Amino acid sequence: MYEPIRTKSVHSTMAGAPSDFPHRSREEELDIQLAGHLAALLAVTDELRSLTPSTDLDTAATRLTEQVARLRGGRTPVRASLTAAGKSAALHERAHALAGRALVVAASRADTAAAILAAERMDAHAAATELTTAG
Repeated sequence: MYEPIRTKSVHSTMAGAPSDFPHRSREEELDIQLAGHLAALLAVTDELRSLTPSTDLDTAATRLTEQVARLRGGRTPVRASLTAAGKSAALHERAHALAGRALVVAASRADTAAAILAAERMDAHAAATELTTAG
């Protein structure tokens, strides 16, 4: 009823061919993703620091910088000096969401230090959001 296949499958002929682009492992991909989330959280933290300076935000920025540098092989993230613009409640909500994304990736790659930092930042930004929306 069916005619047998007479040529080799495209997939089997390509399986042995060397690739011309590098492949990253799952861990490397997760490191890149986690560093990106933490760098974005650092940018929002810097914005919040320009609006309402505090030692908590300064400490968080330092710890975030250390984690991003660790994940990027020692390269520190680029930081811009920002002027105060925007509403702090919206920035805290954005920071909370970014910390949540970082927590998910950190948990999936079993990075305890980054997971603890992300969870602490989520708690801090949730509390700050409640304070800014209630008052």
